[in-house]
Amino acid sequence: MTSAPESSIHREGDNPETICVLGIGNVLWADEGFGVRCIQTLQSRYEFAPHVRLIDGGTQGLYLIQHVQEATRLLIFDAIDYGLEPGTLKTVEGDNVPRFMGAKKMSLHQTGFQEVLMLAQLTEKFPRQVMLIGCQPEELDDYGGSLRPRVKQAMEDALALGVHALRNWGAQPVARTRPLTELEAVTFAQLDLATYEGQRPDEDLACRMGDDRFFPSAVTT
Repeated sequence: MTSAPESSIHREGDNPETICVLGIGNVLWADEGFGVRCIQTLQSRYEFAPHVRLIDGGTQGLYLIQHVQEATRLLIFDAIDYGLEPGTLKTVEGDNVPRFMGAKKMSLHQTGFQEVLMLAQLTEKFPRQVMLIGCQPEELDDYGGSLRPRVKQAMEDALALGVHALRNWGAQPVARTRPLTELEAVTFAQLDLATYEGQRPDEDLACRMGDDRFFPSAVTT
């Protein structure tokens, strides 16, 4: 695997090296949480050089602009509708990333993040290198659900791709030797994958698939 090509827009001045690793999505909607789960797992397994930032971008949209503008290199994990088999991974690099996210919008958070990338380009504060590692989701319409098995398994390959790219970028990933503190963790402890799945109620109690009392098939008068 070769390193990502440099973008046609370069940052002005001699800014210090800053690598931003960003996971976006919504963990409450099953496979929509793929990107965030990647960031959480990456942080739990590895430590990085001081100039590397791991960020749970969630569904923040335009609020992420500062992180993108400050980055010299940007790695993004997200669930992307490629029209492929669930769990299939695909990487997109360089200037193709904002164009691709605009053409393949799957949810509102991707609309917002495409605007972030375009705004960064317009302000000429766009990272020199950008890589998107996306996974084809299997299920999205499951409120309170978690990653489907095929997507959860694909996360391991996605992390391997990400670590390889980060190592080439000088992020200096090493196996974590000390546990994370709550203050260091990129997201709330309650949303940790093991906790989230372990405390999930049965489907009948959670009503994740909807309730016929509120969604009648026909309205009668």
